[in-house]
Amino acid sequence: MRRAVIASAGFSALVVALLSLKPHQLPALAAASPRSPAGSSPHATASASPQATGSAQAGAGSGTGTFTGDAIDTQYGPVQVAVTMAKGKLTAVKVLQVPDRGGRDQQIASYSVPRLTQEALGAQSAHIDSVSGASYTSQGYIQSLQSALDKAGA
Repeated sequence: MRRAVIASAGFSALVVALLSLKPHQLPALAAASPRSPAGSSPHATASASPQATGSAQAGAGSGTGTFTGDAIDTQYGPVQVAVTMAKGKLTAVKVLQVPDRGGRDQQIASYSVPRLTQEALGAQSAHIDSVSGASYTSQGYIQSLQSALDKAGA
C-alpha cells in the first residue's frame, strides 16, 4: 500500500512538471510569416533571373539596387535569394526559391527562411548561423546570399 501511494505521488509530480513546461516557440515564427518573408509562396518562381535586376544593372558597383543570387542546388531542391541594397546597406532579402518537393520541405522552409532572413539583415552579410534541422536549406540560402552580395559589390 505504501509503495502504491509513493508511486502515485511520484507519477503525479512528473505529470505536473511536464505540464508546466513551456511549448516550443517555432510556431510563433511561422505565424509571423506564414509562407515566406516576402509574403509570397516559398515555391520557385518561373520569372527568377540569375542576373542583377532593376537599377543594379546600370550601377552594379554602386551597391544600390536589387541583386539576384545564384540558384544553389541542395539535396532537397534549389535555394535562391535576391537582395535589395541601398548605398551598400542590405535592406531586404527576397526568397525566390526554396525546396518544396513535399510537405516536410515546406514546413522546414516556413520556419528556417524567416530566421535566416532576420539574421542576414542583422549581420548585413552572409556570415550567419545555420538553422538547426534545416542544414541543407541554410547552406543553400547562405551561398545564394553570398552570391548576391558579391554581385552588389558589398
